[in-house]
Amino acid sequence: MRSGLVSGEINQENEAILGIVPDVSVVVPVRDEVESLPLLLEAIASTLSACQLNYEIICVDDGSTDGSAKFLKEQAQIRNDLTAVILRRNYGQTAAMAAGFNYALGKAIVTLDADLQNDPADIPMLLAKLEEGYDLVSGWRQKRQDGAFNRLLPSKIANWLIRRTTSVNIHDYGCSLKAYRAELTADMNLYGELHRFLPALAYIEGARITEMPVRHHARRFGQSKYGLSRTFRVLMDLLTILFMKKFLTRPMHVFGLLGLTSIIAGALIGVYLTFVKLAWHENIGNRPLLILAVLLLVTGVQLFCFGLLAELLMRTYHESQGRPIYRVREVVAKNVK
Repeated sequence: MRSGLVSGEINQENEAILGIVPDVSVVVPVRDEVESLPLLLEAIASTLSACQLNYEIICVDDGSTDGSAKFLKEQAQIRNDLTAVILRRNYGQTAAMAAGFNYALGKAIVTLDADLQNDPADIPMLLAKLEEGYDLVSGWRQKRQDGAFNRLLPSKIANWLIRRTTSVNIHDYGCSLKAYRAELTADMNLYGELHRFLPALAYIEGARITEMPVRHHARRFGQSKYGLSRTFRVLMDLLTILFMKKFLTRPMHVFGLLGLTSIIAGALIGVYLTFVKLAWHENIGNRPLLILAVLLLVTGVQLFCFGLLAELLMRTYHESQGRPIYRVREVVAKNVK
C-alpha cells in the first residue's frame, strides 16, 4: 500500500487491480471546511452520477483543525467514491493539490475548492470542453461573489499582470475549478505556491488551454483564507514562472547576457579611466568610477559562473529523472508491413 493515504487505500488498490480507470477524478483541497463538506460531496456525487460517469473524489485535508479530517476519514470508510488523503500538517494549497494529483487515477482530473463557491454542476461542461481536444479547461468566474476591495480588485490586477507576463490569455487564474487531462498533471511538478499559475505551467508543457465561464456563489460557511497578504508571494512566484517559461532549458542565456553586459560596462569604464590616467595624468584612485568598474567586472564573472552552474543543474534535473526537454503530443506514421 502507498504511504500517506489514510483512508480509501483499499478502494484505489482494488481499482488498480481490476483495471478500472475512473473517467474523472475530482480533487478537493480542504482546510477547515467541515460545514461545507457534506453538501459538497453530495453535489459532486449527484452531478457525476447523473452523467453516468465513473468517478472518484479525492479530498486532501491540509492540516484542518475544525474536524474536517475526522469527517473525511469517517466518510471514506462508508463511501465507495471517496478517498481521504490526510496531510500531517498544513503545507498549503499547492502541496494539497499536488497530493491530489498523485493519488488521482482518472483519465481526467477536475479541481475545485471545498467552500461551495465553485459549483460542481459545472464539471460536466468542463469535461465536455476537454473532449474537444484541449488539455486544460479553466473556469472563469465572470460574476464573482467576493468583496470588491480585498478580493476583486487585487485579483483583477494580478490576472492582468500574469496574462501580460506569461502570454497565456486566461482571465481568471485564481479560479480553482479546472479540468485537466491526466497526462498533463503527470508532467507538472508543483512547488511553493504555484497552484495559481497552473495554466502557465501547462503552457510551458505545450498544453492546449481554454477557459469557460462558470458559476460562482457567495461563501456560505466560515471565512476566506486569502487576502491582500498574498500579493508579495504572487509577485515572487510570477518571476519564477517567467524564468521557467523563457530560460528553463537555457539558463546561460539570461545569466550569460547579464554577465557579458556587466563585463563590457566595467571594461569600458576601465578603458576610460586608463585614458584619463595616461593622457591627462589625473588621479583616479579616489574616483567612484574605479570602484564601479571593479564591481561590474567581478559581478560579470560571477553571473557567468551562476550561468554555468544553472546549466549543470538543468542537465542534472532532466537526465536524472529521464525527463526530455520536449513533449510529444502524438506520432503519426504509415504502417509498413
